[in-house]
Amino acid sequence: MPIMNPHTIEQSRIAKLPQRPRDSHKGMYGTVVVIGGASGMTGAALLAARAALKLGTGAVHAVLLAENAPALDIMQPELMLHGAHSALPHATAMLAGCGMGLDATAQKLLVKALHSNAALVLDADALNLISMHGELRRLLIARKEPSALTPHPAEAARLLGCTTEKVQQDRIASAQQLARTFGCSVVLKGADSLCATRDMRLFMNKTGNPGMSAPGMGDVLAGMITAFIAQGLRIDDALLLAVHLHGAAGDELARQHAVGMTASELTDQARLLLNKWGST
Repeated sequence: MPIMNPHTIEQSRIAKLPQRPRDSHKGMYGTVVVIGGASGMTGAALLAARAALKLGTGAVHAVLLAENAPALDIMQPELMLHGAHSALPHATAMLAGCGMGLDATAQKLLVKALHSNAALVLDADALNLISMHGELRRLLIARKEPSALTPHPAEAARLLGCTTEKVQQDRIASAQQLARTFGCSVVLKGADSLCATRDMRLFMNKTGNPGMSAPGMGDVLAGMITAFIAQGLRIDDALLLAVHLHGAAGDELARQHAVGMTASELTDQARLLLNKWGST
């Protein structure tokens, strides 16, 4: 595989969401379904779902795997919450994996997601399940609808069948190999995150900072990517916009407090920046 020098993601060149007409309604801005939130990890799915909502999606459902999952998100009552044994709601774009767990219920829901007609973002435990089960891997490779993978280095290593150290030694080759193997858009997360598009272009993101080393940041990023897909961006454009905006929001927060930054406040900062960018 030829090694490419990545382009730097630049705000001036990334896609923008289309301007909303005066006679808008929520049905024009897509429906996101988030699958995740096993016992002890409900917050991961809710962080992703809240990010999808606040970054502009028309309607957001969260399918939660925890047995004692809440029926209402008190902090964000606009979300529609469902149990793991409910039928999956119709989705424009779907996100699976945030706090999903690895049990049989998680596997069944992931199979449904892989068979769906929606664009699909796979994060966290969805990636781990695919690395563990050959049938899930085959279903992902066979998908005709666009998909995106959002691994950190350890998850990338599991998908590639190598060590985390090998991934980190050659992040460019690893990102390219993931995109080529699975036919997906990929963001290999970390300092200077690498984005490989479905047509094998490669981009490096220069926004972001060490203050973002906090729980839930990846869940928020995955929710942002899914939100932009649901609103009509091509999956590659959604990936680049979300990755760059996510880091830029972290940079804004770091000017206030680099230590103690939280994923929840990053979502709100990303919304502020998105609206600012859209008006310039």
